[in-house]
Amino acid sequence: MLIRDEIAGDSEAIRKVHELAFNSPAEADLVDLLRARGKATISLVAEEEGEIVGHVLFSPVQIDPPSTGWSALGLAPVGVIPERQRHGIGKALIWQGLERCRSIGVRAIVVLGDPDYYTRFGFERAKDFGLGNEYQVEDEFMVMELVDGALDGVNGMVKYAIEFKEIDV
Repeated sequence: MLIRDEIAGDSEAIRKVHELAFNSPAEADLVDLLRARGKATISLVAEEEGEIVGHVLFSPVQIDPPSTGWSALGLAPVGVIPERQRHGIGKALIWQGLERCRSIGVRAIVVLGDPDYYTRFGFERAKDFGLGNEYQVEDEFMVMELVDGALDGVNGMVKYAIEFKEIDV
């Protein structure tokens, strides 16, 4: 398996991954919209034998009230075609994505997802750091510091890009 940056010409294969993984076009529409508006900060694909079988996207998130030093991205969505799920592809995409985020100076990552899955990567409940979210969930909204102390003195409402509201995910 090869994990690489998304390149021109990958969009249709990425769309297919998300449509199959989520049995809906919503996540694929979200990826297309974020890409079109220049908000796909990090977009990685997993390729096996020349076929794209997985994808992960990281996009900007804001905090309200604004906080000096806030540099965070949201992890969403991550998808793997059904026949290749539970083979470590999603895990590899996430790990590589987190490393890429570190390499560009991102200080924290947020995710809305299954706590049993994401805590394996080191995500913790965001509420415990004084971070809220627009979706009114607690345990499912998590954060990971990529830089020690990145969340010291930071609290407020984390807001995903407006595109998340425009697509009914």
